[in-house]
Amino acid sequence: MEQRFKSTPDRRLRARCQAVLMAARGRARHVIAQDLGVHRTTLRLWLQSYRGRGLPGLKIQWAPGPPQRIPLELAPTIVRWVKGGPASCGLQRANWTYAELAAYLYKQTGIAVSETAMREFCHRQQIRPYRPTYRYLRGEPQRQAQAQAELAEAQKKRRRGSASC
Repeated sequence: MEQRFKSTPDRRLRARCQAVLMAARGRARHVIAQDLGVHRTTLRLWLQSYRGRGLPGLKIQWAPGPPQRIPLELAPTIVRWVKGGPASCGLQRANWTYAELAAYLYKQTGIAVSETAMREFCHRQQIRPYRPTYRYLRGEPQRQAQAQAELAEAQKKRRRGSASC
């Protein structure tokens, strides 16, 4: 227990180990709770857990949380929608927003999700619907070079003229 107390980087687990060590040395529970800054009931639960399961009983256990609203089977489809843009889905928009993507998902699959849920899903899939960079990544190099040349030529022509106030 003392080795785990000294070696763990997790401060919460370290506090639990310290509580067990202090209790083993005979300190009163209310004093231990006061020293560690926790409630007496919390300390009692830690000590009971340690007595019942040993060192694994002190491990912090997180609640599983709610299930994901968007199934992972739809991930390739939604990624394809984002990379293709709204125009590839027959919509009259230039770029997706999270709200529009959530609305389109509802129309196509009947799964109602919030804008926040769609943002978290896109973040997990490492896509950004509001950035049209995907179009530029799949562009033709010759057309891009031609467009840059035309832009440079247009900028040169504008500089030649004089402007008067």
